[in-house]
Amino acid sequence: MSQTVNEVIAMPEPSKQKLSNLDSASSGSGHRSPQRASFEQTPAGPESSQHDAPSTEVFAVYGVEPEIQAYAMAKYSRSSLSMKESLREISSQKAEKFLNTFYFQYGHRSIADLAHIALAVERLSILAAIELADEQRWDGQERSTRYQDFKKSGYYVPDFRGDHEAHTLYCETLDFLFAEYEALSAHMTQHLINITPKPADMKQEGYERTLKARAFDITRYLLPLATNTSLGEIVNARTLETQVAHLLSHTHKEVRVLGESLKKAATSAAYNVNAESLKKLVEEIRAVNPELGARAEQELLHEVRVAPTLVKYADPNPYEMETRRELRQAARELMKSEPVAPSKAIVDLLDEEPLEVEIATTLLYEHCHHSYRQVRQAVQISGERYRREIIDIGLRHRGNHDEMLRGFRAGQQFRFDILMDTGGFRDMHRHRRCIQVMQGFTTQHGYEMLLDVEDAGMRGRYDSSMRRVQSAIEKLAARKTPEAEENSQYAIPLAYRKRALFKMDFAEAVYISELRTTPAGHVSYRNVAYAMYEAVARKYPALAKYFRVHDVTAPVDLLQR
Repeated sequence: MSQTVNEVIAMPEPSKQKLSNLDSASSGSGHRSPQRASFEQTPAGPESSQHDAPSTEVFAVYGVEPEIQAYAMAKYSRSSLSMKESLREISSQKAEKFLNTFYFQYGHRSIADLAHIALAVERLSILAAIELADEQRWDGQERSTRYQDFKKSGYYVPDFRGDHEAHTLYCETLDFLFAEYEALSAHMTQHLINITPKPADMKQEGYERTLKARAFDITRYLLPLATNTSLGEIVNARTLETQVAHLLSHTHKEVRVLGESLKKAATSAAYNVNAESLKKLVEEIRAVNPELGARAEQELLHEVRVAPTLVKYADPNPYEMETRRELRQAARELMKSEPVAPSKAIVDLLDEEPLEVEIATTLLYEHCHHSYRQVRQAVQISGERYRREIIDIGLRHRGNHDEMLRGFRAGQQFRFDILMDTGGFRDMHRHRRCIQVMQGFTTQHGYEMLLDVEDAGMRGRYDSSMRRVQSAIEKLAARKTPEAEENSQYAIPLAYRKRALFKMDFAEAVYISELRTTPAGHVSYRNVAYAMYEAVARKYPALAKYFRVHDVTAPVDLLQR
């Protein structure tokens, strides 16, 4: 049932880019010759002719390897060749030579933005999936806990370094959670069927499928972070390089191994979805003409490596690792006498403050479990000299090509300190047009329990399950083996709450509030999104009317999706 190996497959993805075919006489800067305009005035009526048509040509590009595509597009600024001419001229060897020179030696890193790569990542834990997707420039989709039964997925087992007692306790705990998940799923499905009459015009199959999905929304709270999942991502090569370096620098071994797997997938031969059919075609050609068959094999079946050049130097990031170690120590020392205060609200819209205070507070916030206000108060009491020392820690290990840590992305008008269950956070985590600073996974903030569980008569069993699991997690974290605390986190169910800081502009606050309060959504993030709206409305009452939110207190039709 356990799964310890993560399979990562790179899939070639046809790129569809709208490209302007610049005048071959124009310079690499993009300026056109004054003798030719991009769009000429075309007189109306039958006198118009083809000679008056716009000179701009737009076409899609298909079947180009990502690095060759990046090279061809980058040549717009360095050559007068058209895209078609560039693609005819370029080979993989030329692309590699160009990228080694301009990308690595000259530091023109925007070139890698032009190479888009599709990757499938299968059988990784939910914990690792959250870390993998924690990238603002990331695009992807993960398996949904609503539409799939996760009891068949299995779970990840960390390396307990020969600690057999911890290994046994861990597996027993996760087996128990999955058994409870299966039992509660069946019970909740039947409960929802009992209280939801089937409409006459609805098919039985669709009726049961819809209510089963609603039941999974409830029982997902029992799924542990170790649960195996799968996801697909499409990223540009620069994002992938940054992502790999971040994963290789992580605190959890599974995530570090995942970074190695992504790097290998990008630099090794990719999976060709058409390989079998092309092999048959080549054999048919070979049977007619052996020489032509050999040429066909070379053209159709050659190995494709999606990013053999752009990702090959992605390594663990000393800046990230050393800074994390020092900031963790600083947060531990600053907050050691401050217990984590119980939260009075799931969403806290923060007040404005000096930029130095925000940066120092955010840098420390990530490395503890206290609220933002608690950390900020401690930072302010410590004084200006201490704040600047924290900011210095955040930058002293920064290399020549390192981006600043996420904590330095400061100054947004709307900053929400959000405390919510981990299952709901996974949904909120998908919003890319904001800055998110996550705290670690913990059981310190307690867990969520939906009223549906109580209505179904399962609250006592649910609470008992959570208490048993929390006790096991605390025992696992207290073991003396390396990464004991990190390994214990895999047993944390999605019901347990975690903190995250969301920074955004007004448009994104409106977007999240509107999208995430719709009746088809999960009650957890619906409540969070509505609380975001209420917080903004209290602070800026004149802006409240521009939010098109749904009332989360209104009854929900369980059969509407």
